[in-house]
Amino acid sequence: MKTSDKPGTPDPGDWDGGWYTGASRFESPNHGPRPADATIDLIVVHSISLPPGEFGGDAVHRLFTNTLDWEAHPYFQTIRGLEVSAHFFIDRSGRLTQFVDCDRRAWHAGVSSYRGRPQCNDDSIGIELEGLEGMLFERPQYDTLVRLCGAIARRYPIGYVAGHEHIAPGRKQDPGEGFDWTLLKRLSDWPAGRFPPGTCAPHTSAS
Repeated sequence: MKTSDKPGTPDPGDWDGGWYTGASRFESPNHGPRPADATIDLIVVHSISLPPGEFGGDAVHRLFTNTLDWEAHPYFQTIRGLEVSAHFFIDRSGRLTQFVDCDRRAWHAGVSSYRGRPQCNDDSIGIELEGLEGMLFERPQYDTLVRLCGAIARRYPIGYVAGHEHIAPGRKQDPGEGFDWTLLKRLSDWPAGRFPPGTCAPHTSAS
């Protein structure tokens, strides 16, 4: 475990309840209470871009806050009326935004199951990376993700990190082949057992 992951170690971002002060805050209306007996021990990594493959706009923020103009792009008609959210979003530059209090249940996982439990929204924290399945992600995104995961693990008893593809296999493919699990493991210094089986085999890492 790295020093920065130890409980009580100072961090550029602290917590205000379930809000991480190292992130910009844009509150989403799309959330609900967690079950009373929920143990928040899973981080789920996703990828998203709107329209798919286009980066740098505010469409993801607008989707998560129910302010997306459905007429602004033909693709938006295919998701019209969708009400979703994640706790966090990391853009290509590594900038971090939080949409939902981590003590609350965000709407990111959908029909899902992992470590023997269904309904992963109940006990997970969802992190969206700006990107597209099959594409590579940027090094600043990994750096922010590692800092965020460390901060989350200091507040919650995180035991697992998985992709959307691992909790909803066959239905979801993100973050996809372009995501470097080996790099995330190395930068976080977390044990291999915290990651999905087979994801940390050596392969080309982001530069």
